[in-house]
Amino acid sequence: MKYKYKNYGFTLVELLIVMVILGLLASIVAPRMFSKVDSAREGTAKAQMQVIATALDSYRLDIGYYPDTLNELLSSSKKMWDGPYFPQKIPQDPWGNDYYYSPKSADENSQMFTLKSYGRDGKPGGEGEDADVEF
Repeated sequence: MKYKYKNYGFTLVELLIVMVILGLLASIVAPRMFSKVDSAREGTAKAQMQVIATALDSYRLDIGYYPDTLNELLSSSKKMWDGPYFPQKIPQDPWGNDYYYSPKSADENSQMFTLKSYGRDGKPGGEGEDADVEF
């Protein structure tokens, strides 16, 4: 028996079933993917701080002490300055905020400077994506 009309396309029910399946898959996969974005930003911040710390150490080797600001890595009028110590503009953290930098005096323990990102909120402290990332 021959049919007069050919079946072209999908029924509304078939389309709804496919949309429900895609929605379920997205609700399972999306949270896992977005949690990876958070950890990737933290990793990026740590990597950038490592590069900045290397530039700070190079500055200290030439001048004898750490700079007062990160911008001194790019240009300075100091006598022994042999820079720029950073190849381009000092980057912002992955959340678009400036890195916090503070040189320490010689009598303080641990590292000779503080370098950190305040996270997404740009304020000290916090949890999750708002947590501080320290070098």
